[in-house]
Order: sequence, then C-alpha cells, then structure tokens
Amino acid sequence: MITQPYHLYVERTDVTKNMARFYAMSIQPNLFGEACLMRRWGRIGTAGQTMSHHFETEREAVTLFLELLRQKKRRGYAAVVRQ
Repeated sequence: MITQPYHLYVERTDVTKNMARFYAMSIQPNLFGEACLMRRWGRIGTAGQTMSHHFETEREAVTLFLELLRQKKRRGYAAVVRQ
C-alpha cells in the first residue's frame, strides 16, 4: 500500500533550440499491492512515451523517483504550475 501520493510534472523549454519537453512521474499501487513508478515523457503537446517500473516496496520506488528527480533538475527541468 502506498502511504502518500507521489506525483511530479516538470518541463524544459528553450526557444533558441526549439526545445519543449515534459517529464511526468507518479507512484501508484498495482492490483497485487506492489508499488509502480509510472513515467511519461516527450514533447509538450504530445502523448509522449511511457515506462513503468514495478517494485515490491514503496521505499524502492521512492528511491528511483528521487534519483530521477535529481537528474531532471540537473538537466534544467522545472516544476510548472497549471491553472
């Protein structure tokens, strides 16, 4: 069982390079009670690509979640507030 929600949506844009990317992650339980890290990324305005990682414990999923978050911040992704 997941003890708290984990959701992230970040974007990276650079007009000079015609770059407009997004990256989204969330940790959700699957039907068997395992933690799943769901990832989605691509060009803003598209459906993008998806990948899921299955873990036996929430802790393992959170560890990967935080590592991917650090990588994205280093590459210039920033949180976006949607209205």
